[in-house]
Amino acid sequence: MTFDDLPIREDLRGLTPYGAPQLDVPVQLNTNENPYPPPDALVADLADAVRRVTGTLNRYPDRDAVELRKDLAAYLGHGLGADQVWAANGSNEVLQQILQAFGGPGRTALGFEPSYSMHPIITSGTSTRWIAGARDDDFGIDPARAVQAVREHRPDVVFLTSPNNPTGTALPLEVIRAVLDAAPGMVVVDEAYAEFARTGTPSALSLLPRSPRLIVTRTMSKAFAMAGTRLGYLAADPAVVDALLLVRLPYHLSTLTQEAARVALAHREALLGTVDTLRAERDATVEWLRGRGLTVADSDANFVFFGRFVEKATGPGEVAVDRRTLWQGILDRGVLIREVGPPEWLRVSIGTSAEMAAFRSALAEAMP
Repeated sequence: MTFDDLPIREDLRGLTPYGAPQLDVPVQLNTNENPYPPPDALVADLADAVRRVTGTLNRYPDRDAVELRKDLAAYLGHGLGADQVWAANGSNEVLQQILQAFGGPGRTALGFEPSYSMHPIITSGTSTRWIAGARDDDFGIDPARAVQAVREHRPDVVFLTSPNNPTGTALPLEVIRAVLDAAPGMVVVDEAYAEFARTGTPSALSLLPRSPRLIVTRTMSKAFAMAGTRLGYLAADPAVVDALLLVRLPYHLSTLTQEAARVALAHREALLGTVDTLRAERDATVEWLRGRGLTVADSDANFVFFGRFVEKATGPGEVAVDRRTLWQGILDRGVLIREVGPPEWLRVSIGTSAEMAAFRSALAEAMP
């Protein structure tokens, strides 16, 4: 029997699994991880926490992760309580639960591309129809055009990503407000990279008191340097959390995951202490790339989106080189970055100063 012989859903045929290349190379800058490992004090406290709960692993975990949600609410601030926070295995499971509750057969979700590629994948996986709106040339979203798209399609779920992946672009609150006013259903603001935003960049969390259909999603995989923990979470009206309880799997968040996340939150000052370093490295990378005549999107994340790589350069900011060839040339020099988004662009995650020096050297050598 082959894959094609399986009686899978027809709308899944022809699709490919999500996944960035996992290659064993000296410098890996393709999945937007924080390059700095957890500090020794966190490792020691986590080991103690694991020892403390190991004797209870014969029992199911706290089904509703109450203490973790209290800690997450305290971290987010904005007057949030534990009943306004929900957690799951990475922000992707959070998004899946949202679509299970508010999407589904006969319903639609709208997003503005290029954006996080898992949004349409999870949408289709929940039998929700995906509608692709367009971003502006600078990868922002014009509020009037966004409202027009919402009114035209009347989606059940709207995705707004700020800072946006893969471009790094942050959204003004006026865009989010405009979409909230026009949307007939839920509005999800994906803030996976919020901690890396430049000072003064507002969070959609500030809109929650007046927006019962707003959901703001976050993750501990990026700024918290806890990608291996797989902990995502959201903030919303308590009624939204009640709706998600209807679709979440029982005991979906293990005892060990809950403990690891709580220890990380207790050490947040040390973990987030690397954010300023990564911001500075990001801004220096943007300046260096632009200095080489490349087009670079403004970034409020821990990655940089740059191009434009075309078959024949006809204007400023364009480089006559095949994107795949350039990506391979950089990889051949021991540095892995990401082919993602429109075909004229590449994305590099921000690493340590030594890793970014290796990237600059590899790019300079691989460029025509």
